[in-house]
Amino acid sequence: MNRTLLTIAFLIATSFGVYAQGFAWGVKGGVTIGFQNWSGFEMDPLFKYHGILHIESLSETDAFSLYSQVGIHQKGSAIRNRQVINQINGQLFRPPAREFIFNNISLGLGAKQKFDFGSSGAKAYYMLGIRGDYTIDTNLDIYTRFIELNPAYAIYPIDDTQFIREINYGLTIGGGIEFPLSDLIGTMIEFTVNPDFSYQYEQPEIPGVLDPWTGNTRAIPERRIRNLTFEITAGFRFLRKVEYID
Repeated sequence: MNRTLLTIAFLIATSFGVYAQGFAWGVKGGVTIGFQNWSGFEMDPLFKYHGILHIESLSETDAFSLYSQVGIHQKGSAIRNRQVINQINGQLFRPPAREFIFNNISLGLGAKQKFDFGSSGAKAYYMLGIRGDYTIDTNLDIYTRFIELNPAYAIYPIDDTQFIREINYGLTIGGGIEFPLSDLIGTMIEFTVNPDFSYQYEQPEIPGVLDPWTGNTRAIPERRIRNLTFEITAGFRFLRKVEYID
């Protein structure tokens, strides 16, 4: 799988230089909605943000382009609106929302197929790309300390480099609309789905742990946590066109 992704990345990078009639670059950002499944334990979505620098090729007809982008993305999940058993008095209570955040730098390469959209020069497009992520940090250290004081919460992931995978990879699938403001400046809005193939977090089974959701003792199974995000993005495009004169 890794070799295939590298081959595709090389072909895209090579084609970028061969077919470009110029390029468009810009900045974009927006809302990231993160989802994770903790080996069968359904989590609540995490609402965070992302910011991206992007560049893409320009063709004569502007019907197809190759793109490259790099950005910061906050991925993860949350626990909110859940009732927990108080281990002291047996009463149910609702703790504050807890967020599990992985801050990733993401590099993406891919292609866009474009279509005319209306009479104003706008272009609708769909896109497909490959993506590699590097985890720069997390907020799991606060749960590591919390679990030391409250062993019942050992179901939470902890800040341990044995379990946190730094390099992850996956796909970017989506589409959007580009709106021209002038010959060389435009805006865009985009929606993407970003599934990971690799696991962000892997932890072996932990036996004999008190489950705070049921009050019973059980073994926490091996956990493999994979990221899935939905991103709503808006931004600007600045065009640099190349003209050939005989």
